[in-house]
Amino acid sequence: MELPFRGSGDLLLPSGEMLAIRQRLKRLAPRHDLTTVIACAFDHRTRILPFIYADLRMVPAGVRAIGSALVDSGFEKTRIVLQQWNRNFSPRQMRLDGRIPDMFLVSSMHLHSEECDRLIRDAQRIDARHRPLIIAGGPRIIYEPWQVFSADPNDRWGADVAVTGEEYVLLQLLETLLGMRGAGESMRETFLRARDAGALDEIPGLVYARTSGRDGPAEELVDTGIQRLLGDLDELPHSAIGYELLEAPSRAATLERNALPGNQVRRYCNVSSIVLTVGCKFRCQYCPIPAYNQRQHRVKSGERVAEEVGRIAQQFRISNFFGTDDNFFNDTRKTLDIAEAVARRVRTGKRPYCMIRLGTEATVHDTIRIQEHLPVIREAGLTAVWMGVEDLTGTLVKKGQNESKTLEAFRLLRQNGIYPVPMMMHHDSQPLLTRKNNYGLINQLRILRKAGALYTQVLMLTPSPGSKWYEDTYNSRLAFAKVHGQAVAPHIVDGNYVVASKSARPWIKQLNLLLGYTYFFNPLRMLGAIVWSKSNIPHADVERRPADEIAKYSAWRRFRRRVYLKLRARLIDTGVQALAMAGLFHTYRRTLRWAWHLFRGGIERCEQPPFSELPMRDPRGNAAAHALPGTRTSAREATPDLLLILPDRSRAA
Repeated sequence: MELPFRGSGDLLLPSGEMLAIRQRLKRLAPRHDLTTVIACAFDHRTRILPFIYADLRMVPAGVRAIGSALVDSGFEKTRIVLQQWNRNFSPRQMRLDGRIPDMFLVSSMHLHSEECDRLIRDAQRIDARHRPLIIAGGPRIIYEPWQVFSADPNDRWGADVAVTGEEYVLLQLLETLLGMRGAGESMRETFLRARDAGALDEIPGLVYARTSGRDGPAEELVDTGIQRLLGDLDELPHSAIGYELLEAPSRAATLERNALPGNQVRRYCNVSSIVLTVGCKFRCQYCPIPAYNQRQHRVKSGERVAEEVGRIAQQFRISNFFGTDDNFFNDTRKTLDIAEAVARRVRTGKRPYCMIRLGTEATVHDTIRIQEHLPVIREAGLTAVWMGVEDLTGTLVKKGQNESKTLEAFRLLRQNGIYPVPMMMHHDSQPLLTRKNNYGLINQLRILRKAGALYTQVLMLTPSPGSKWYEDTYNSRLAFAKVHGQAVAPHIVDGNYVVASKSARPWIKQLNLLLGYTYFFNPLRMLGAIVWSKSNIPHADVERRPADEIAKYSAWRRFRRRVYLKLRARLIDTGVQALAMAGLFHTYRRTLRWAWHLFRGGIERCEQPPFSELPMRDPRGNAAAHALPGTRTSAREATPDLLLILPDRSRAA
C-alpha cells in the first residue's frame, strides 16, 4: 500500500527551515554534551549478485546524512558503525567519549531486519539507569515502523521511537527533547516525559509506543503522520562530514577511541554515494518511490553538487561517485544545471575534478529525450547509467521502453562514452528462452549484451512495502509464508529469491535467475571479451591526469601510460566478467538451497499482508498513516486474523 499524501500546500518545509533548526540546535548543543552512535544494520547473508562487492565498498548515504546533520547541529561526539565492516559490534559494549552514548540510532533496510532487531535487543540489555534513547530509522521503518515494537508482553523489546522521515524529523525530535531536558536527566527519561505529555504529537514522521506504566509492555502505537519534505536539497548538511565519523573496520565488539582517519577512508571505501536528485515522474506499481516523495522531484543545485564532489575527492581521495537518483534525467533543466557546473570544473584540467567518475540511474525514455545533452553530461564525468529496462517487450512494466527504444538509448550512451547497465525484472509469465520472439529472459540478455551491456542485474518481482502492488501480492495469494518448512526470512526478500509466484513450479523461476546470470557472466564470454571488448568505447582511454602533470613525464613514461590506458579500456570488459563470476559463485552457493526447498514443495501462502499486531492510531485516535489495511486503531477492537496461511499441497513436478 502506498503512503498517503499530505494536504495540498503542506507537502514541503518552509524555505530555510532546515538551516534554521540546525542553527537553533547549535545554540542548545553546548549545554547538553550529547554522545551518539549510529549503526547501519547489515546481514552478511545478503552478499550475492548483483550487489556483492559494492555493498562493502560504498558507505550508505543515509547513515552519513544523519551523522552529518548531528555534527552540523553541534553534536560532534557522533560515531557511525557499519555492520558491513564491524559485524561483531555489540551495543551493550559500546562506549563513546568514555561513556555509554546518550542516543543509539539504528538504520535498516527490510532485508537486514534480523540484524536490526538484534542490535535493538542488545542495546536494551544495558542497565536501565544508563540505557540510551533508542531510535530506529531507514527504509524499513519508513513503510513498516511497527516492526521495531514488540507486541508480545512476555518479550518486551523495541525502539523507543521510530523515525519514518528524513533528517529534519530527527532534528525536530531532538530540539523538542532538549527544550524539555532537565539537568542530569538522560535522553531516554526526557523522551518518556515528552511522550506522556503529548509533546511529540505535532512532529510529523514519528511512531512511538504507549505503554502500561513507564516501562510496561506496549499497548498501542501512535503515528504522528507523514513527514514534511525538504524541498531545497541545498539546505542539507555537507555529506563529506559523515566520512569523518566512521568506525574503523574491526572484528571487535567495542568501539575504537577515535574514528577512522580521513586519509584511510579510501582504503575501505572507493565509491562515494551522493544525493543529486530525488523523485521520478513514472508511477510503476511495484515501486514505492513516487508516493514516498509525495510526487515531488527534488534536486541539489549544480554549484552545490560540484562543491560536494570536489570536497570529497580532495579530502578523502575518492574519485568514483554513485548518484542515489531515482531518475537523474527526470528534468532536463535540473540535470543540465548539475552537469554543466561539474563540467566547467572538469575543463580546467585540475585535480580533483579531472579525476571524477560518476554513475547513476535513469530511464530509457528520458535518455532518448535528453540525447542532445549527453556530450556535456559525459564531460561532467558520467561514465555509467543503470537503466530500469525491466522487460524489453514492456509486457510487465510500461514506462516508455521497448526493444527499439532500449537499443537506441544504449547506442546514444555508448557513442558518448557512457556505459549502459540494464536492470532487468523476471516474472511468472516470462520463459527462460523463446524461439520466435524476444520474450524469453535469455533472449533479452543476448540482445542487451550485443548492444553493449558490460554488466546487468536480474531480479524477481518481489512484494515491495509501500508500493501499489504490495497488498495485492498478498491478497492474491502470490506471497509465500513458508517453503518446505522454511520461513521466508527477511534477508531473502531482495529480488534474488523467488518468494512470490503463481507458478506451479517456482523452483524453475529460481533456476532461471541463475541461468540468466550464468549466460551473461561465464568463462567463454570473459575470454571473448579480450578480442570483442564491449568496454572499448569513446573516452574510455582518455587521460584523466592533469596535463601539467603529464608534461613532466619522460617520453618513455608517457608512452607506457598511453599503452596502459588503451589496454585498460579494452580489458575492463574482461575484468567485469571475472569479478561477476566470483560473485556468481556466492549467488549459486546461497540461492540453490532455496531452489531445492522450492522443488520439495510444501508451499504455504499468505492470504493477506502482514500488519501491526499492536493497534495503531494518530494522536487524535484516527487511522494511522503508516498502518496497512486491517490494523486496529484501538485495543478494544476485535483482533483479526493477522496472517492467514493456506497450504499449497501441490508438489512441484
